[in-house]
Formats: sequence, C-alpha cells, structure tokens
Amino acid sequence: MNADALQRLDSFPYRHRVAEVMASPVVTMPEAATVKQACDLMIEKGISSVMVTGDAGLASPLAPPLGIVTERDALRLIAEQGAAALDAPLSRLMSSPVEGVPQDAFVYLALGRMDRLGVRHLAVFDTDGAVVGILSARQLLRQRAGSALAIGDRIGVAQNAEEMAEIVRGLPTLASSLLAEQVAPLDVAAVISGVMRDVTGRAARLSAEAMRESGWGAAPAPWCALILGSGGRGESLLAPDQDNGILHAGTTKDDAWYAELGRRMADMLNESGIPYCKGGVMAKNPEWRHDETGWRRAIDIWADRPIGENLLNVDIFFDFQPVEGQADLAELLRAYALDRARKTIGFLRNLSLNQREMRPPLGFFGGIQTIEGRVDLKIGGLLPVVSAARILALKGGVAATATADRLREAASLGLIAEADAADLAGAHRILVRLVLEQQIEDIAGGRKPGTRVELARLTKPQRHLLREVLRRIGQVPDMVQDALSA
Repeated sequence: MNADALQRLDSFPYRHRVAEVMASPVVTMPEAATVKQACDLMIEKGISSVMVTGDAGLASPLAPPLGIVTERDALRLIAEQGAAALDAPLSRLMSSPVEGVPQDAFVYLALGRMDRLGVRHLAVFDTDGAVVGILSARQLLRQRAGSALAIGDRIGVAQNAEEMAEIVRGLPTLASSLLAEQVAPLDVAAVISGVMRDVTGRAARLSAEAMRESGWGAAPAPWCALILGSGGRGESLLAPDQDNGILHAGTTKDDAWYAELGRRMADMLNESGIPYCKGGVMAKNPEWRHDETGWRRAIDIWADRPIGENLLNVDIFFDFQPVEGQADLAELLRAYALDRARKTIGFLRNLSLNQREMRPPLGFFGGIQTIEGRVDLKIGGLLPVVSAARILALKGGVAATATADRLREAASLGLIAEADAADLAGAHRILVRLVLEQQIEDIAGGRKPGTRVELARLTKPQRHLLREVLRRIGQVPDMVQDALSA
C-alpha cells in the first residue's frame, strides 16, 4: 500500500457508511417494460438507473432483482439501433446479476468495488439480503479518495497470503491518517475490523478452493466461517491475532475436511500478518469447529458451568460474525445462544461476578498504577466495559455485537439508565483512542503494539480524564449487578 497516498487521503469514505449516501427507495420496473418507458421514468425522477423485476414485481422483500438498466445502457443501445431500440424490453438490455454492497459497509469499500468491477451502480442490501437502496458513482463523485482507496475491494480478489499481507501492513498508516483527519476512533477500529473480517473470509474461501483443486473435493455439507472476539464486535485495533471458528451442517465423519479447512485458513491468516491465537481459538482446533449440535452442546456447557476457561470462551464466542459461507447457519446459532443465555439461571450472574476481577489500575488514593511507566488499559479498562455491554445484551436478547450498539439497546430496554449507557460508551471511545494512538506510535518506533499506554506521553488533562474514566469503570460491576437484579 502506498503510504504517501494514505497520508493524503480524503477521509469521507472512511467516516460514512453506504446507508448514509444511498438512494432509497429503489425504483423498479418489470422486465417487459420498454426502454422508452425506462428512459421516461429516469428523466421524471432524476435518476440514472432502474432495477428490473419480474412482471409481478418483487414478490417478497428478499426476492432479488433480475437485473439493472442504466441511462448509459439505454444511450448505448439507442446509438447502436436507433429509434427501434426504444421498443426493446428491459430484459434484453439489463445487466445481470446485480452487483451489490451491504448497507453497513463503509463508502470506501463501495468505491473500491465499483472500480474493480468497472460499474457505476451498486445495489445496497440489508442484513437479510433485501435490496434497500442503490448507490451510484454520480452520488459519490464529490467524494475524492483517489489512490488512498488502495484497500478498496482488493481483498475480494486477492489470490494469496502475500497480497493480503500487503493490505494488513498498511493498516497502521491508514489508522494514523484517519485519526489525523479527526475520524472517530471507533470508526477507525471499524475500518480495521472490516479488513480483519474480509481477510479472514477470503482466507477461508481460498483455502476451500485450494482443497477442491488438490483432491479434497468440495465441502461435504454447507459451512460458515466465523470471526470471534473484537473482530466480531467491529472493534479490532492494531495488535490482532486470530479468533475464528467454523460452523457446518455435516456429520462427525466429515470433520477431517473441516479440520483441513481450519488448518489451511489459520496458516494463510498467519502468513497474511494475522498471527496464530496463543490461546488456540482457531477453527483448526476441534473445540472451535462443530456442526450445529456440537456448537449447541458447547454453549450448554459454557452456560451450565460459567467458570474458568468457559468464561473466556463466552467472552470470545458471543461476539461472533459470519465472514464466509452460508451466513444463515450462524444466525440460527445466534438465536439459540441468546435464548440459552437468558434462560439459564445463574449464567449471567456468574459472568457479572467475573467482572469484579477486572479491577481498574487505580491505587488506594486514586492514582493511576503503572508498570515500567505504562498502564494496561485492556484488563481494567476496555474489558469491563465490553463485558458489561455483552452481559446486558444477553440479558435483553440483543443480537448486536458492537459495544456501543449493545449499550444503546440496553438503555432502550430499560436495563440501565441512558446516562449510564452514555457514560460507558464515552469511556469506551476514550480508551480506544488512547490505545490506538499508543499502538501507532509504538509501531512507528519499531516496538510491538499492545494495550499498555505510556503515561508520560499523556498531557495533564488527559491523565486527569483517564483517572475519571477508570474511576467510573470501577462502578461497572455494581451497575451490571443492579441490572440483573431488576
């Protein structure tokens, strides 16, 4: 990745998501409609494309469009065939399939995808796969990102670990540039997480393709690769390791295929710059790949005995997101996990008791405690907030995984006061910024990034603010306990 280009980037595509700039609702026409009717409608509405549907329209919200017709398509056909083209049905002119992008993707991804595919329009899909909008190059023309969109959609066409490693190596420079552009730290973390998710998904796909070509054949049953932990929450920073799993619809006798997939996936991720998980949370290990029954059994064990390593597994697993394969398998599993957590007496209470071990690094008189001049903002800072949000989400049956979303929904359900949710969300943002800035500085200085922040590099007001944040986090266990007792 070109570091100079990233330093000059326009940060708009990294600040905003597709849903903010798409056109909605989508204008549709049946495939039997004529080119003239489509041109008249586009002129009337001041748009540059229409989605083409069956003659009965979109039979259901999830029914995909048959194709898309743009003003350029119409002009090209008219130039080739003259006035006779106006009577042609849209089925003859439309492009299919319709390329698209998720509504929660950042704009940079959409721009990169347009560039890679050579298209000027993208359908916008919601989490269920329904078309909820359309994005055009015309809408984005004023957003100048230039060569800084090197990340763009390159992961989606990467053919090996080295191509993905080049993108991962550029993340510190990108993060530094975005912070300099006053992009919110959690949005920077979301961009980093997006890359982690895409690389994990791409590694899974490439591994499955390589297995098919090397004699293993196709998967014996549908499967889904999962990213866990901070990657699933969308809160990855610059010291990543692998947290992943596999969910499949096969049987015990199929495990050898999925074990090989997990091994190849882990190796490729490691070569791509995302190191092996020291705790072994990887699909190449049997405890992190199961069919649905196996995963349910694991969840039951964690829920019935939430102690020791089981607590760590809960912290990692319940943030999962599907990144490749049949995503609906993962959503069925999420529904079971949420239901099981809510119905198990004592499960959430034990999780909350574990929070009391996550003590903020404050001394008896309120001073910040350091080791070799640094304060660890993970164990006694980020983890209590993230854990509290997770417990509240499980209590309320909230499917969201991002910490801020969980806190907001917990407040809307009345589990905690809106002021408390806002305080914790604010504390989370502050800690993420401090850790991210330290990681960027450490990487630039040739040091290994982590979660320990050098206290001396903080200004006096920053140190005062950090003390207040840590003091507030010290009250989190009681706040969660009250929510569970209500």
